[in-house]
Amino acid sequence: MSRIVTIGAAQFGPVSRAESRGDVVLRLLGLLREGHARGCDLVVFTEVALTAFFPHWYMEDPAEIDSYFENEMPGRETQLLFDEAKKLGVGFCLGYAELAEEEGQKRHFNTSILVNKRAEIVGKYRKIHLPGYDAFQPGHAYQNLEKYYFDVGNLGFRVWDAFGGRIGLCICYDRRWPETYRSLALQGAEMILLGYNTPDSNPANPGSNHLANFHNLLTMQAGAYQNCAWVVGVAKAGVEEGVSQIGQSCIIAPSGEIVAMCASLEDELIVAQCDLDQAKAYRETVFNFEENRRVEYYGKLVE
Repeated sequence: MSRIVTIGAAQFGPVSRAESRGDVVLRLLGLLREGHARGCDLVVFTEVALTAFFPHWYMEDPAEIDSYFENEMPGRETQLLFDEAKKLGVGFCLGYAELAEEEGQKRHFNTSILVNKRAEIVGKYRKIHLPGYDAFQPGHAYQNLEKYYFDVGNLGFRVWDAFGGRIGLCICYDRRWPETYRSLALQGAEMILLGYNTPDSNPANPGSNHLANFHNLLTMQAGAYQNCAWVVGVAKAGVEEGVSQIGQSCIIAPSGEIVAMCASLEDELIVAQCDLDQAKAYRETVFNFEENRRVEYYGKLVE
């Protein structure tokens, strides 16, 4: 018997610096309610969904920086999202900037959580691969300062039993690294959820700008196929605070095929019925890690 999970990928259009948390949550609620109306079991939101993507500009004031972070989840504004999810019986995945105190130190993380249909947090991931720089870059059209604003995630790559299958989380730049997908697949991940804020230009390598959309899909489709998992990638899209970001939010099958993709750069929900047994089928036929991985030969020269 097939294990069907109906997934909504909730692409987000630009969020301005002046937009309040409350206003953003209302937009998220609209997408969640649309997901419920379209039969979704799980709605996936993007990376750092509650604010504009602040690593694209430089700040020095610690209080100003901390204002973009959540020190509790749910908090005063986000409680509405949890309450509505519980009322509707729809789970969600949410990316946000997390402020935590650990071992007496203040830590900043780029975080994603998995929430079940009872509005309970069942999984948390903190971004491991942080792109960009740890200091202001003069002359760049925009900044890419995740290394400046965030600590490297310290929870590792993990999967959780939820929504009838094994669910893994990662975030944005993680999707470009094969280790991400393989680490999750080796733990049995049948579906991998991720959000991203990706500009359509790279000040450090403008010669690759025309490949931005191609590389976005390449990484996720290859990750899905080579690791026998559904991949749900959700963008913050459009021109946000002067930075043009790609869209292409999509739901990708374990075959590597795109089964649904957003057509705009605005708030938009796409929905697909995802059979988790397709992941099992690919894992038992095309790929069989236990029988076919030859780790003893990897990295050795062949004469």
